[in-house]
Amino acid sequence: MKTPLLKFFVRCAESVPCPCCGEQLSVIGSRRRKIKTRSGQTRVLIIRRLRCAQCRRIHHELPDCIVPYKRYESSCIECVVLEGSEPTDVAADNATLYRLRVWFITILPYFLSCLNAIAIRLGQDPVEEPSVPTLSAHQRIGLYVGHTSGWLARIVRPLVNTNSWVQTRSAFLSGNA
Repeated sequence: MKTPLLKFFVRCAESVPCPCCGEQLSVIGSRRRKIKTRSGQTRVLIIRRLRCAQCRRIHHELPDCIVPYKRYESSCIECVVLEGSEPTDVAADNATLYRLRVWFITILPYFLSCLNAIAIRLGQDPVEEPSVPTLSAHQRIGLYVGHTSGWLARIVRPLVNTNSWVQTRSAFLSGNA
């Protein structure tokens, strides 16, 4: 017997301006977004589509549990990328776990550079990493967004809201083909 999909409607309580030009966003519809939980269950989120009144670009309202262009909840990705061995509590095959780790290790320097740039733009001091080159990914992240759970959402939100999220990563990796 097939288990029914759980559907959730996502509505943001805060008003977020357009990440491209800073103008007002208006709701123009919604779309379904499937994400997988640690147990392997698929949840369907109904997220709102928003259009900017000024630049006319379309954006999607993303809750903290979503990482753009990834199919697993952010808490699952956090668990996978920071553990050295195969985690037993995330229902995914070894190839998926490997791809998530490689994606994160590859994109981590970009994430940290963007967070530094955002800090500078907001008039804050950028994070200065120690000269010790043996810091783990988790230690480097902790310097920017802390070590507590939810750290990936604290990286994703500012990058998406400043229109800094890289969406076509594979296009850059296939240049020699």
